[in-house]
Order: sequence, then structure tokens, then C-alpha cells
Amino acid sequence: MNSNRLSRITVSGFLIFIAVSSGCDCGNNPAWEPTSYTIDIPAFFPPMDIPADNAMTEEGIKLGRLLFWEKSLSLDHSISCGSCHAPTSNFSDPNQFSSGVNGTLGSRNASVIINLGWSSSFFWDGRAMTLEDQIRDPVEHPLEMNVAWEVVVDRLMNDDFSELDYPQMFFDAFGTEIITEDLTVKAIAQFIRTMISANSKFDKWRRGETDLSDLEYLGYQLFLKEGGDPEVNPGGEFGADCFHCHGEAGLQFSDYLFHNNGLDPSFENDPGRVNVTGFVLDSGLFKTPTLRNVALSAPYMHDGRFNSLEEVVDHYNSGGVSSSTIDTFMKYTTGGLELAPQQKEALIAFLHALTDTTYIQNPDFSNPH
Repeated sequence: MNSNRLSRITVSGFLIFIAVSSGCDCGNNPAWEPTSYTIDIPAFFPPMDIPADNAMTEEGIKLGRLLFWEKSLSLDHSISCGSCHAPTSNFSDPNQFSSGVNGTLGSRNASVIINLGWSSSFFWDGRAMTLEDQIRDPVEHPLEMNVAWEVVVDRLMNDDFSELDYPQMFFDAFGTEIITEDLTVKAIAQFIRTMISANSKFDKWRRGETDLSDLEYLGYQLFLKEGGDPEVNPGGEFGADCFHCHGEAGLQFSDYLFHNNGLDPSFENDPGRVNVTGFVLDSGLFKTPTLRNVALSAPYMHDGRFNSLEEVVDHYNSGGVSSSTIDTFMKYTTGGLELAPQQKEALIAFLHALTDTTYIQNPDFSNPH
């Protein structure tokens, strides 16, 4: 800090800044010189869109990591973002529903955090269109962190709960000691954009560094083929029919769109996307999740109803449950895909080949507190 500094005093919820002179030349404030950070885009990945108003810096990423794991972003200082996004579970929650402050449970399974810099919408219902907007929501959500952003900012500004000098770190990242909700969100978003996975066995195979086993390769072929008997369903290839929603374009194994994948005949418990759009045909639709590290991401579906990949494959193999908005890609509700046991085994083997343990073990993503 410069010897001509700002003292921070909170009076009735308002921050008052008082200049404290110590005999220096007040025009010689330290220059703000952030260190630019360039994301290393993995092979076969498309470019990542970075918001023009949130350029990546090493200082911003460092701050964002601290804030991601900062429990003072919750009402009672009991949970952080990382509490519901555990590294060992692919930065998701191994429980069906996450526990917020005071033990309150949410109603949807926590989404995974992996390669979100390429996602075009956020949350199971897509109610946030930017990563920054997604980060705002859980802090004030009554079933999650349940604290007003004004309180969070006050805590970070006064840093009476921590040995960390957050105002100085915000200056290093953004050129100002005045902490705001917007800058807090931007820092966390910078950190999350660095959370990239591209080192699974499948990735290594695509790069020519290893081979898939015969079983994994059979699963990959089934993954890419149309389902159904061609004599009954024109175009059928006896495949698993996964690629429509989980295609490898962009190598994220998600189309980032919204589908009704045949879980329920009606949607009273969770109407899904319709709550965002108001469009009745969006009833029962939820965002397609990525399949990267899917073997580590149980439980599955928006409500965490399936505990294993075997259950998931059995669901699709059965054809699912018909409803008024079931996706046109779920076209085998009568009779199902009829995959043989060996084919199901092969498909699951391929899904395991999407596991990248270096991602969940990356020390740059771990709790720094």
C-alpha cells in the first residue's frame, strides 16, 4: 500500500473512505499493472469467448480462486462455492441435493464445473446467459448461501474475518480497492474459465498419444450411431443414439440445448425450462450436461435420480417415459434401443474413457485457504 492510504470505516452499513496523510506526495499512487493471462486452448477445441469487460489477468484469477473457496460468501460463514462443487466429484456434489446454510436442501443436483468457458447458458433451466450472471445467483439464493451481496461486499471490504487483504487484491486485479458485487463476480468467473479439462484417454487418443481398447472403441461407435432396427426405424443402425445431444463437436459432449429426455410423464415436481421462457413446449426440458468426467459426476440427471452410469444407460435403453414434450430424439419409447449387455458394457467403457483425473487433481483449482 502507498503511504497515502485510505482507511475503511463502516457506519450504519455505509462505507466511508478517509484519506490518512503520512507526508507523501499524494500524486505518487502505485501504478496498476495487471499481468495479462492467455488461456491455452486445447487441441480440437474452439476459441473461448472472453467478455470484453472481464479480460483475464493472473491477479484476477488468483483472487477468483480465493473467492470461490471463501466461506464468508455465505450467511453463516459455513459454505463456499467449493462446498457444493467438490473436486473429487468433478466439481459437483456427490449428494442428490446440495445442503445450503442451516442445512437447507436444494431441489436440483449441483451442475458440474468443467470447461464452462464454452457453455452458452447456465443452470439446468438456462436462466443465466453468462458465467458472471450464474455466479451471482447462489450467493443470495435462500436455499444456498442466502446472504445479501451488500453484506458480502462489506465483509470483504473490512476484512475483519480474514488475514487476507482483499482490498489490496482487488486493486491488484482491477485497479481499485473499492470492492463491488460486479468485481467479485468477475474475479470468480476468471478463475472458473481456467478450469479446463482436455486430458482424458479419449483426448489422448484424438491426439494420437494412445489407443482406445476394443471395448472402448466399440462403445464410441455405438455412441455415434443412430438407434433402432433399420427394418423398423428408417436410418436405424442398432446404435446408442447418444450423439444427437452429446455430440463431440467442440469436444464438450453437449449441445448446450434443452431437452426432455423421457424421465417423467408430467412435470409438477419441476417444470424445468418453461419457468424461464413461459413457453409451454419447454415444460420438462433441461440443459444437456457435458459428459466429460461423467464417471466421476454421479448422481445423474437434474434431480440426481440415477446413482450409476448403468442406471442411466438402462434408462435410455428402455426408451424412457413418453410425455407431451418428449424430445424427438427420444424416438424409441416403445421397445427401447434394445442394446445387448455387451453393447451397454462397451458404451459405459467409452464413457469412462472421458475421465480426466489430472483435472480434479489440479492444484491450481484446490482450496487455497
